[in-house]
Amino acid sequence: MLKYLAAASLSLLIILPGCNDCDDKGSAEPAPAEKPAAQAPAAPQMNFAQTVWKVEIEDGVSMDEAIESMKLRANTLNMKLVAHQPLSAELKAQGAKNVNRMEIFQFCDAQIAKQMVDTDLTFAAYLPCRIAAVTDPQGKDWLVTLNMDLVMGMAHLTPELQTSAKRVRDSIDEIIHAGAEGAL
Repeated sequence: MLKYLAAASLSLLIILPGCNDCDDKGSAEPAPAEKPAAQAPAAPQMNFAQTVWKVEIEDGVSMDEAIESMKLRANTLNMKLVAHQPLSAELKAQGAKNVNRMEIFQFCDAQIAKQMVDTDLTFAAYLPCRIAAVTDPQGKDWLVTLNMDLVMGMAHLTPELQTSAKRVRDSIDEIIHAGAEGAL
């Protein structure tokens, strides 16, 4: 888990731009008038894959076992399963052929969710926390969720909310890894 958090933290340092109006020492000073905007260095581009955490389900662990493990771990962490969308089943019901498994599970700590939305309505778009259980085109099973470190790094949170957000992030990380390992 530590290596995932370290990688995510490093990703934040790489992809989140610094102060656009700061000099090399980090102090804010107006940009020189003679420097045209076209010569300003471009902000680092974010790789789409960096927006999520993907964990491959271990060999010997079925998708059903991974899902059951996630549900059990979520329950022990006080993260309520608030929704489930069996997307591949819906596609098959619509007549689609050769559909790989794809299900979305949504977990939430309602009290923390309320605090986050009360602080910034933007958080509503990220709630509840989603974990997708997906079989890729090569037949490998994955658990995929939002890279919460990115969102937390961009948000302006009070110390109390930062602590709560980290608890949710750590819970989702624990849930996804329990699923991948088939831990009961």
